[in-house]
Amino acid sequence: MARYVYDFTEGGRDMAGLLGGKGSNLAEMTRLGLPVPPGFTLTTEACRSVLDTGGEPPGLWEEVAGHLTALETGSGRLLGQPDNPLLLSVRSGARFSMPGMMETILDIGLDDDSVHGLAKVSGNERFAWDSYRRLVQMFGTTVMGVDPSLFERALAQLKEVRGVPDDVHLDAEDLARLVETYKNVIHQETGERFPQSPVEQLRRAVLAVFASWNGERARLYRRREHIADDLGTAVNVQRMVFGNLGSDSGSGVAFTRDPATGARGLYGDYLPNAQGEDVVAGIRNTVPLTELKRLDPGAYGRLREHMETLERHYRDLCDIEFTIERGTLWMLQTRVGKRTAEAAFVLGADLADEGLITADEGLARVSGEGLARLMFPRFDTAVTGDVLARGVPASPGAAVGAAVFDSAEAVRRAADGERVVLVRQETTPDDLPGMIAAQAVLTSRGGKTSHAAVVARGMGKVCVCGADELTVDTGARRCTAPDGTIVEEGTVLSVDGTAGTVYAGAAPLVDSAVMRYLEAWAGGRATTGVVDAVARALARADAVRRLEVRANADTPQDAVRARRFGAQGIGLCRTEHMFLGERRKLVEEMILAGTDAGRERALAALLPLQREDFTGILEAMDGLPVTIRLLDPPLHEFLPDRADLAVRIATAEARGEEPDAHDAELLAAVGRMHEENPMLGLRGVRLGLVVPGLVAMQVRALGEAVAQRLTAGGAPRAEIMVPLVGDVRELRLVREEVERVLAEVSDTSGVPVTCPVGTMIELPRAALTAGRIAEDAEFFSFGTNDLTQTTWGFSRDDVEAEFFSAYLDRGVFPVSPFETLDRDGVGRLVGIAVEEGRATRPDLTIGVCGEHGGDPDSVHFFHSTGLDYVSCSPFRVPVARLEAGRAALDLADAGDSR
Repeated sequence: MARYVYDFTEGGRDMAGLLGGKGSNLAEMTRLGLPVPPGFTLTTEACRSVLDTGGEPPGLWEEVAGHLTALETGSGRLLGQPDNPLLLSVRSGARFSMPGMMETILDIGLDDDSVHGLAKVSGNERFAWDSYRRLVQMFGTTVMGVDPSLFERALAQLKEVRGVPDDVHLDAEDLARLVETYKNVIHQETGERFPQSPVEQLRRAVLAVFASWNGERARLYRRREHIADDLGTAVNVQRMVFGNLGSDSGSGVAFTRDPATGARGLYGDYLPNAQGEDVVAGIRNTVPLTELKRLDPGAYGRLREHMETLERHYRDLCDIEFTIERGTLWMLQTRVGKRTAEAAFVLGADLADEGLITADEGLARVSGEGLARLMFPRFDTAVTGDVLARGVPASPGAAVGAAVFDSAEAVRRAADGERVVLVRQETTPDDLPGMIAAQAVLTSRGGKTSHAAVVARGMGKVCVCGADELTVDTGARRCTAPDGTIVEEGTVLSVDGTAGTVYAGAAPLVDSAVMRYLEAWAGGRATTGVVDAVARALARADAVRRLEVRANADTPQDAVRARRFGAQGIGLCRTEHMFLGERRKLVEEMILAGTDAGRERALAALLPLQREDFTGILEAMDGLPVTIRLLDPPLHEFLPDRADLAVRIATAEARGEEPDAHDAELLAAVGRMHEENPMLGLRGVRLGLVVPGLVAMQVRALGEAVAQRLTAGGAPRAEIMVPLVGDVRELRLVREEVERVLAEVSDTSGVPVTCPVGTMIELPRAALTAGRIAEDAEFFSFGTNDLTQTTWGFSRDDVEAEFFSAYLDRGVFPVSPFETLDRDGVGRLVGIAVEEGRATRPDLTIGVCGEHGGDPDSVHFFHSTGLDYVSCSPFRVPVARLEAGRAALDLADAGDSR
């Protein structure tokens, strides 16, 4: 029979898949000898069984009963014992951290009799009734489905009647009355009575926590964080320890280093006379962890020792929850803490310097996505104006948006394309949709360990918490600054999550320090802090990566920038961009030419302009490969819009004027060239085969540019790429013309000019016939944008706005296939083309030049598939360099020798 329950003494952190993150770490702390309240874990397998079958697996509750008996024996108390009750917490614990997304129920075991026993044994009647009212509220909401606002309203009304600011000032009699009110609410809303059987409380609480795995906010969070839906959550049952026993008790959350910056030292929040949920909920303002040193030096010293033990053991930043019960410190949770991108890079460098991890481990702990966030602009503090409010800098970055005061409004406005800032007194897990939709989160309560801070850091959202100068009135949908400024809903705010400041209006932006460094990159070390940490991570990535990183660049200026960012060549130079602006007129002449001579004149006028562009790009990338793609888009894209031309002609006729003859000629040409689906029409290699002289002009311009650079002592490495090839015969015909023209250039210039000829693989047929195409192609470059469109049958410009949001919401795909490569479909075609292409030509160079070349997850796929390089926009080059290094480490860890 399967085993579903493990005592904390039986597990360890290597069992996270079975015991969940929380359960495995509680077991690990127990194994280390830290003061952990005893308990046991119901496994993720039990959860999956319950959710899959709708019933409990055989033997589950017999196992629970056995562990409960052991817990009772060890504590000397019984669950439900009237005079000295054992109380339990029931907490979720998935394999991957999902802060606040699933349920917790505390104080299981209290009833109308045992509350009096708890009061007597603790000597604190108020504490007993406070614990009971928490249980009734949590159980009613989580297990019995009562609207939580009904409990909140009852508490608010009682505080108003008693004239007190918060629940700490309510006495035992007040809390006893509140318990009765809560129980009446439950009965009115559900028709049930609050259960007086502690065993029933435990069983129903466990099942409710299992069920919360499929709750709306948990599903949304998993989609956002790309966590699989079939993992399930473990449930941890643990003896309660109490931080709400008076001034010598309390609860806190701590980090072994600053999760926002990575700086050394202890960081966190402490709340005297409170349970742990009060700290993370942000409903009361906490005190800094350093204040605990004054309040309870002994507990502070022990906490510091335990945190040092955990950081050395985990070799990473640790996030810790603890409770002090009448001077006794208890460790309730640890995990590798969520951190900002800045903190991740700084920690990777510092921990390596301290000898806790290797340089490769430091690289593995950062990400290209994090580097991209560090490259985002920051506010120009020299001209931002007066500060509207200050708070805790919980998650760095700069964001501008309209203030909104509830999650639904944030989602609504964001769906309409508006940038918003979610402003709340504090956030709860139910605010997750609004947090995802918003550019930034601003709360008037809470600190670096509050729900808003932890979730925002995990998502990379800008966040300022604890801006208690702001008076937030969510009912009136506005907030008031200390100087009296009223911020109505829709008012634009600028939120600086790095400095913890808020400004009215849209503050101007400047480049980040990391971006300034990268733009001037010369392969050396930087100064200090995060910039130096980024430099070290990139240097390590460059040392270990196999994949080259090239750039997509169409002008000499782009090429210069790409090289500064560390590009090792140009993987895609789109020649159509050279025909825009004033040169469009020459393309029009070529299209409108009624004779061969007219077309040749237009092409002859374009040739020196294109040669000049090629020369500048080859000079900027001297010694590095430059892949020139022949003209790809349909020719009608170089003509004016059909509707605009028709309007101009109709307007002239309506005025009784003669329409412009050139407009009429253009309109006729647009009509002739109109295609129902131009993406699949006359473009790419097809243009080169049906428009005489077009390929010859482009190849001659490139050949002459190469000859010019060779004569000047340069080292040009130009490659010619033929787009949209679907059959090897298309490529063969173009290649014959390329070789003919280059031979003519060599004869004329007296300089031998050769350029490798390859093709883009952007059609399924090309991927499936790659072995034959490789007979005439010296290199492949996957055009994954078009390959994704043609594989899925999507027209990107049409479908993204039409139904992608619905597909993402319903899980058809976890992320847009235009952002991250679809490995199952498009990726399989890539794999086939690589295998068959190299079977024909073992030395075939293969790269990718679609937008996926700069996507972190896709870079790992391209590495594992055996590509030689990725190419992306210049600004994504550092991201691709970093991820290419991390991909090499991934394969090394897996034993892959490539």
